[in-house]
Amino acid sequence: MKKLLLPVALLAAVAGLTLSTPALAQSAYPAKPIRLIIPFPPGGGTDILSRLVAQKLTETFQWTVIPDNKAGAGGTIGIAEAIKAAPTGYDMVMGQKDNLVVGPWLYGNLPWDPTRDLVAVAHVAYTPVVIATAANSKYKTLADVVAAARAAPDTITYGSPGNGTTIHLAGNLFEKAANIQIRHIPYKGSNPALMDALAGNVDLLVSSVPSAIAQIKAGKLRALAVTSAARSSSLPDVSTVAELGYKGFDVSTWYGLFMPVGTPASVVNLVNAKVGELLANPDVKAAIHAQGAEPQAMKPEQFSNLLKTDYAKWKDIVQASGAKVE
Repeated sequence: MKKLLLPVALLAAVAGLTLSTPALAQSAYPAKPIRLIIPFPPGGGTDILSRLVAQKLTETFQWTVIPDNKAGAGGTIGIAEAIKAAPTGYDMVMGQKDNLVVGPWLYGNLPWDPTRDLVAVAHVAYTPVVIATAANSKYKTLADVVAAARAAPDTITYGSPGNGTTIHLAGNLFEKAANIQIRHIPYKGSNPALMDALAGNVDLLVSSVPSAIAQIKAGKLRALAVTSAARSSSLPDVSTVAELGYKGFDVSTWYGLFMPVGTPASVVNLVNAKVGELLANPDVKAAIHAQGAEPQAMKPEQFSNLLKTDYAKWKDIVQASGAKVE
């Protein structure tokens, strides 16, 4: 009897060890550094929020999250890098409307589809676009810009982070709403556009709030309006475009973490939960607000639905804008 029971006990022990292996693997995550791909150059809104998330995940949970800037082609190069990565949970990317919703329609030959090749992991924040000008500009209000543009069409210039970005399209949508013509000057990222606006080389800056808020707070830029339906909590004294007479105008962008399709659901849910904890922390919320963004947590399913809805909606907006890749 003892001889019969011993093999059974050994089999049970081995089976128990085998069954517990996934749980052990999950509890061990992350067992090595996580790369956070940032698809835009340093200094822009995506970069600022990405580095804040990486820092807080590292400080709060003792994870090692390493930011890695992979800029170019409107943010689509960084997305492609993430899609090619092994779906192990150790490569993620900060995606947003520019590279996931606008980019695929702008670059018609992209070999990937964001709704098919990525897993929505954790929504982080959303932000309106701000229309601003240098502090010494002659344009004191948005009405001043509209009046000048109607008097001399196609002479007022505005800088954006790049052709076909959500921010460029926000400027284009405002042109149509106001029935004016202003000239778009695309830059390779938010920071170069900001520098030229401060220097007066372009009349206006159309920018994410995180990219411009430091110069607005410092009094070097004058914010004329924000493009969201509600005012920005970071710029509560700045009117929305809708409040200034353009009813229904509402353009904002969102930021969130994505991983390659095939990443284990256990990893996706764990990262989502940890990001949710961060976004509920008053200090983290204050830090995100200080950067001009609005923190907002979502479950993976909610975030996935947001991506799919915007992906379909912005196809027509991109095509109507006439935006082209240069």
